[in-house]
Amino acid sequence: MRLFIQIPCLNEEKTLPLVLKDMPKAIPGIDDIQLLIIDDGCTDKTVEVARSLGVQHVVHHAKPMGLARAFRDGVDYALKHGADIVVNTDGDNQYPSASIADLVQPIVRHEADIVVGDRQTSKIKEFSWFKKRMQHFGSWVVNKAAGTHIPDAASGFRAYSKSALIKLNIVTEFSYCMETIIQAGNKRIAITSYAITTNPKTRESRLFSNIFEHMAKSGGAIIRSFLMFKSNVIFKWSGIVFGVAGLIPIIRFLVLAAMGMTDGHLQSLMLGVALLMLGALCFALQIISEVQRIQRRLVEDELERTKEIQYSLPYQRIWAEQDEFGGYTGKPTGLPGKPDVE
Repeated sequence: MRLFIQIPCLNEEKTLPLVLKDMPKAIPGIDDIQLLIIDDGCTDKTVEVARSLGVQHVVHHAKPMGLARAFRDGVDYALKHGADIVVNTDGDNQYPSASIADLVQPIVRHEADIVVGDRQTSKIKEFSWFKKRMQHFGSWVVNKAAGTHIPDAASGFRAYSKSALIKLNIVTEFSYCMETIIQAGNKRIAITSYAITTNPKTRESRLFSNIFEHMAKSGGAIIRSFLMFKSNVIFKWSGIVFGVAGLIPIIRFLVLAAMGMTDGHLQSLMLGVALLMLGALCFALQIISEVQRIQRRLVEDELERTKEIQYSLPYQRIWAEQDEFGGYTGKPTGLPGKPDVE
């Protein structure tokens, strides 16, 4: 079983040695451990430091593409080179590298396909009371949208099985953290968490300038991910609400008409008709969204089959001929393909 540990980096030459210092050399149930750096447009000596510390695999971005794209490209590289499990950690040394051995065990034991490191945010001294509350609330919202029970949905310290990564499709540009949990919950991918402690803070986050920006971007990612799977539910309940609200003034008008008191109550009839039309529009949109949901599921099923072929052993031998910039050398430059099983 081959494990890839990927580290997205943007100018992490000072903290990367701390991340790699306690990186496990051997893990029960894992036969091969590989280290991967995603150079997200670094302008310092991050790549040189990584190579000097034994990192063999590098994915390059000519300019910063963001955490979600770095994660997606790192996963693509790892799967092309035979990864059975991919662990993602940060280059700022927030997460304890020594905990990777325990983080992957639920996947090794086939008990889960995704394991999220629970930072136990209520115990992090650097977090203000407001930030702790918002972290808890954000995780609650994500779990409601996904039907999961992950205490720290924003944690980027995660382990994924190959099967889970083939099923997931990252479409957000901000952070994959919320999106992958919502997708996992709606696609019935087994997901669990593992409690960890965090290292002392080394720098401010580069994903956002303040917590309000983080809340806004995370909220947008959650809404988009939710709408991918449950937009039909929103239109259904909107149609019910508008329909019931529209019937009330119409029934009131009919009752008054039966009593011969229609003068001055025509507005009730007009309001009721308008609300009923909105309800009918919502039900029409529900039908459209349901058809689109079915089409998306069919497309994702086809994409899953394509990925299974793309990351299969014959293609791994082709990807092994790529250099770190995506060119082909005509000879193996990366990991060789796994031997055929007799």
